Amino acid sequence: MGRRPREKLDTLDVNILVALATYGPRNLTKIARKLNTSTEMVRLRIKRMSSSFYLRLLTNIYHTNLGLKKAFVFAPATPGYEDMLLECMKVNQFYQYLSRCYGMFEGCVGNYLIPKGRENEFKQFILEIEKLGIAKNIQLFWTTCFHTVNPTGKWFDYQSETWVFPWDEWFEEIPTEGTELPYTLVDPEDFLMKADEMDLLIIPELEKDATVTLASIARKLGTSLERVKYHYEKHCIQRRIIEDFQIAVFPFGFQQAEMSFFMFRFSAREKMAKFAMSLLDKPYVFIVGKILGENAIIVQTYLPKSESRKFIDSLTRLIRSGLLRNYDYVIQDLRWSPKRTWSRMETPYKHFKDGFWIYDHEKYMTDLKNLVQQNIAHGK
Repeated sequence: MGRRPREKLDTLDVNILVALATYGPRNLTKIARKLNTSTEMVRLRIKRMSSSFYLRLLTNIYHTNLGLKKAFVFAPATPGYEDMLLECMKVNQFYQYLSRCYGMFEGCVGNYLIPKGRENEFKQFILEIEKLGIAKNIQLFWTTCFHTVNPTGKWFDYQSETWVFPWDEWFEEIPTEGTELPYTLVDPEDFLMKADEMDLLIIPELEKDATVTLASIARKLGTSLERVKYHYEKHCIQRRIIEDFQIAVFPFGFQQAEMSFFMFRFSAREKMAKFAMSLLDKPYVFIVGKILGENAIIVQTYLPKSESRKFIDSLTRLIRSGLLRNYDYVIQDLRWSPKRTWSRMETPYKHFKDGFWIYDHEKYMTDLKNLVQQNIAHGK
């Protein structure tokens, strides 16, 4: 019989994750040297974590510098149309991530990347889903780009090689945090296009796999390595089109954990900033985004079910202390089943031509109406 895979991360695993976040997934040799191990061992551990803990090494794009404005949507489904709602929301090809959800309501949650100047058309698309009777009381928020929270080793007990959740410590820590937010969580002055068409051919390859070599990208695009290297270094990096790398890992599994989206509201910017800063090194946070023009943030959390209620208890204490005003949340439905309950797309580079985003509002509206009519006609 073969050896069973380890059911938890050990010290070397966590150190590799932290090093990947610190030095980037394109520097495995440097990571191995820093950890006093071999590059082959680092590769083997990454392969094992990819299989056992769904580790993905991705590239985060700062979409603000692509002229794209992020829209976050909470969409309660009309009872009986939960599956159809997800399909309706996928009609608009500028979505980045969509998921079925439950809790505060049964429906869908997700975000879109909408070209600057097309905000009203996107709002019409969302309202049309309501008019067609598929959803009700949809909430639409415009946000900053989402700041990724990568592994730091914080709250990992290296002696017992287990994750710990000192909620009381977190509660006491929040008031001591600073208020200077990273640029990703600051309302941008504008949404300017700083990329060209070659940049938008390179970016999707890096989004899918942050470790892909520039030589591989050059071969796939049928161009020279020198050209790809120039656009990567002079445009993607120097123009801050690439934000950073995402080290996405699920150390608690799916069966024993919950992924949720929270909306946190505050009475003052200072309180919001302190709360947000306290999240940026925690293992239960995936991403943080700020709602434009408001003292409110959206946070994606990932917690063992045994800790979820303790997190809510801590939020209750924060409200009573006056730091947090209120919150809402939904739990993501991430079932692995033949009928996918979630969907993700890279930056919509196929809809960029001659220096402009091609946002076909009329097509999306027509396709949406046709989809609903066809499904209703077939009794779906």
